[in-house]
Amino acid sequence: MSWCLRGSILPQFFLTDVLAFIQMEQPKLDELQTQVHPIKRIISSLGPGLITGASDDDPSGIGTYSIAGASLGFATLWTAVLTLPLMVVIQYMCGKIGMVSGRGLAGVLKKHYSRKLLYPALLGLIIANTINAGTDIAAIAAAINLLVPIPILILVFPIALVILAIQIWGSYRLICRTFKWLTLTLFAYIGAAFLAKPHWREVFKATFVPTFQFDNRYLTTVVAILGTTISPYLFFWQASEEVEEEISMGRLRVRQRRGATDQELRQAKLDTVVGMIFCNLVFYFVILAAASTLHASGKTNIESAADAAQALRPVAGNAATILFALGLIGAGFLAVPVLTSSAAYAVAETLGLRYGLNEKLARAKHFYAVIVLSTTVGVLINFIGVNAITALFWTAVINGLIAPPLLVLIMLVSNNKRVLGARVNSKLTNAIGWTAVVLMFTAALGMIVTWRQ
Repeated sequence: MSWCLRGSILPQFFLTDVLAFIQMEQPKLDELQTQVHPIKRIISSLGPGLITGASDDDPSGIGTYSIAGASLGFATLWTAVLTLPLMVVIQYMCGKIGMVSGRGLAGVLKKHYSRKLLYPALLGLIIANTINAGTDIAAIAAAINLLVPIPILILVFPIALVILAIQIWGSYRLICRTFKWLTLTLFAYIGAAFLAKPHWREVFKATFVPTFQFDNRYLTTVVAILGTTISPYLFFWQASEEVEEEISMGRLRVRQRRGATDQELRQAKLDTVVGMIFCNLVFYFVILAAASTLHASGKTNIESAADAAQALRPVAGNAATILFALGLIGAGFLAVPVLTSSAAYAVAETLGLRYGLNEKLARAKHFYAVIVLSTTVGVLINFIGVNAITALFWTAVINGLIAPPLLVLIMLVSNNKRVLGARVNSKLTNAIGWTAVVLMFTAALGMIVTWRQ
């Protein structure tokens, strides 16, 4: 498993939970031990979990975290600490479902549950992914516009065509190899946060002592952060990609893919932890940098990509817009194929169609048709006249409303012995998973209740 490449400052009790989670079901490490060097051993175990973490820092995430830091200062830093163990557990559960059942999440829901559960889940996923893909494409266009003064609406179609061409006639792995290095520019937010010289006592307090404000702006921002971090498309993507990995090994039939060894599950846990730490490291410092620069200088409303780019000024000076643009372009090109493909996987499994990014167009026409349709509708959304940065934030809010009911389904599936047999959740996994469900439902309900306040 070798794909392309989120961690915050963690309190010890959360770190202990994550480590305890990784150490469950100790595996036999015969295969990994054939590689003597420990770094090579770790790299060889990384796969779908890592790319999930990288794609989670999509333009919607960068926009949302920037708005959170600019509008509320350090007040939402604690969310980066809280969400890390939740993300690790949720994404591992999704991966385990794919590995043990031999099917993607939609396939499992189709086989073991009522269509009354499957179809609303599928509809919610398609709507959220299409909107998200459209706004991410607009963000890529806005980033290019920072470098070359071409109108954003003129750019969205060519960008969409390039992404579609690579998905259909190339491979997502090609996108990873091409654009993953651009996402590393997002680490500049770490330098920007330190160079802005924030009040570190306030930073640490905001990180480890959650503050709650029962007003609509604050709660909407929390819903947006949760929605762009614990995103519906990642649930379906990770399960399907585990299946794709097994198909690439020659396990073409479900019965060949069914079941997973302790070693395979251990690798999946490590893969997921690394991916989520990568994701949260960016998450935490984008909020911190925006709070230390934009909010501190009185810039609490971000209205354009150029405004958001100013959070990088302490580390890049006049080149801040260039650095921001490169990061946004890389993140967007990584995320859009994940968004459209995860919807296509779900539709194809539901309808019993051939699917897979490794399949040729002639063999999986319907799968690629869903990708094309989702991308096209997403592009058209950009012509309703919504500001690109604003659209990124509200896309995250939509994800934050759709994710909680989907999480309930994931918890039910991952505790169903008909699906996972002896690999159902442990007590620790269930405790963390249901915590995520309660947190996301509570935040969404609070946002709705305070809507007119």
